[in-house]
Amino acid sequence: MTTSHRSAVAHLRRVDPVLGEIIARVRKAPPPPRRAGTHYDALVRAIIYQQLSGKAAATIHRRFSELYPNKRPRAHLVLATSDEALRGAGLSRQKIGYLRDLSARVVDGSLPLAHLGRLPDDAIIEHLVRVKGIGRWTVQMFLMFRLGRPDVLPELDLGIQNAIQRAYGLKKRPKPKDVIRLGTKWRPHATTACWYMWRSLENGDGQLD
Repeated sequence: MTTSHRSAVAHLRRVDPVLGEIIARVRKAPPPPRRAGTHYDALVRAIIYQQLSGKAAATIHRRFSELYPNKRPRAHLVLATSDEALRGAGLSRQKIGYLRDLSARVVDGSLPLAHLGRLPDDAIIEHLVRVKGIGRWTVQMFLMFRLGRPDVLPELDLGIQNAIQRAYGLKKRPKPKDVIRLGTKWRPHATTACWYMWRSLENGDGQLD
C-alpha cells in the first residue's frame, strides 16, 4: 500500500463510515493506471469496449489490433483501413465512424494527445468530448484508469449509482446530481472511493470474500 493510498483510505474512513466498512471488507488496493501503449491506444480501446461485455470487446479489440503491424494501430493506418476490414474485425458501423473521427483529429493535429497529461481534469474532458463517440463517462474512465487522476467522480456510471443505493439503503437509485452531492465528502480522493464502490457490487449481497 502506497503512502498516497493510505492517505486516501484514512480520509475516506474518517468522512464516510459506510464506505469505511466497504474498504475493510475489500482489503485490497486499486490497481495502478494502465501505462502500456499510448493515449491513442487507450481511447481506441475505450471506444471498442463501449456497451459490450468484456469478453466480446476483448475479442473485437484483438482482431482489430491484428490488422496492423506489431498489433499496434496508428491513427493514419486506421484511416487507411477499409470499412470492410474493420467490419470483419467485428466493429459496428457506428464504432467505425467513431474510430475514424478520433483518428482524423489525431492525424490533422486538432486533437494533440501528447500533452493531455499536463491538463486539468475539466480541460481534458472538454478536449475529448469533441470526438464522436467519446462522452463524459468515457473521458472519466480515461482519467481514472489511464492517467491515474485521484479525484474523479463518474456521476453517470450506473455501477456507482447502484453501489450507492445498496450501500446507503436508498429506496431509489440516485440521480447523477445525488452522486455528486454525496461524493463531495470523498474529495480529493473520489477515484479511490469509486473503486471501492464498484468492488462492493462483486457479490449479489454487496459482501466481499
